[in-house]
Amino acid sequence: MLFLITRLLGKKQISQLTLFEYVVGITLGELAGFMSTDIEANYVHGIVALVTWFLFAYILEIVTLKSLILRHWFEGRGTVMVKDGKVLEDNLKKEKYTGDELMESLRTKNVFNLADVEFAILEASGDLNVLLKKENQPLTPKHLGIKIAPEQEPQMVINDGEIMDEPLATMGLNRKWLKTELEKTGIPLENIFLGQVDSYGELFLDLYDDQLKLPQSQNKAILLATLKKCEADLELFGLATKNKAARKMYAHCVTEMKKLLYELTPILKR
Repeated sequence: MLFLITRLLGKKQISQLTLFEYVVGITLGELAGFMSTDIEANYVHGIVALVTWFLFAYILEIVTLKSLILRHWFEGRGTVMVKDGKVLEDNLKKEKYTGDELMESLRTKNVFNLADVEFAILEASGDLNVLLKKENQPLTPKHLGIKIAPEQEPQMVINDGEIMDEPLATMGLNRKWLKTELEKTGIPLENIFLGQVDSYGELFLDLYDDQLKLPQSQNKAILLATLKKCEADLELFGLATKNKAARKMYAHCVTEMKKLLYELTPILKR
C-alpha cells in the first residue's frame, strides 16, 4: 500500500521534501509500522487511516497547483541567504542557519570561497542554490562566440552483451553498422558489457575483461585531417589556375572552409 500511495503522490515524495511532505511521509510510515507490528490491531482501521492521509495529501497537491496562496503556505518559500555578495544574517537566523552550516552547504555546490558568491537562496525543499559572480562562472562556448550544434541524447545500444534495437533506431543506425564498428575493434559481442553511441556517432564500449585495451577511435582525427587537406587542395587549385573567375571562386571556397574548420576543430579534437 505504501508503494502504491507513493507512486500516486508522485516523485516529490522521494526527492527533497517540503515541511508538509516531510510530515505526511512520517505519518504514513508510522501508520504502516503500527499495522505491521501490532498483531492485535484492527487492520481495517489502519487501512482507513492510510487512505485518509493519502486522500488528504493527494487532494491538497491538486489544490496547491491552482492556489498560489495555499502553495506558499504548505510548501513554503525560498529564503535569500546571500544577496549582492553579502550574507543576510537576519535570514540566516530566521532559518536557524549558522555561518558554518552556510559554508558547508556552499561546499556541497563546489563553492569554497564566499567572495565568489553573488546570490544564494535556500529553497523550500532545504536545498541551497548558488549563483556565482559573473567573473567566477564557468566559461562556455557562448562566451567565446562559438556556435555549438545541439546534441542528441546518447543511447545504450549494447546492454549486458545484448544488442538493443530500439536505441539503435533512435540514433538512425542498425545492427549492420554496429557489427561493422565492432569488427574495427576486434572485440566479440560476447565480451562487451555495455555499449553506448554519443551524438557524434562515436561508439564507447565497456568490456567484461577490464585487462583488454580498446583501440582509440580515429574517426574525428581522420575527418579533421580530410577537411584540412580539402582546404589545402582548394588553395593549390586557386594558385594553379589562370582564370580570374575560377581563382576568385577558389578563394571564396577557402574562406568558407576556414570558417568551417574554426567551428569544427574544438569538436573534432575532443
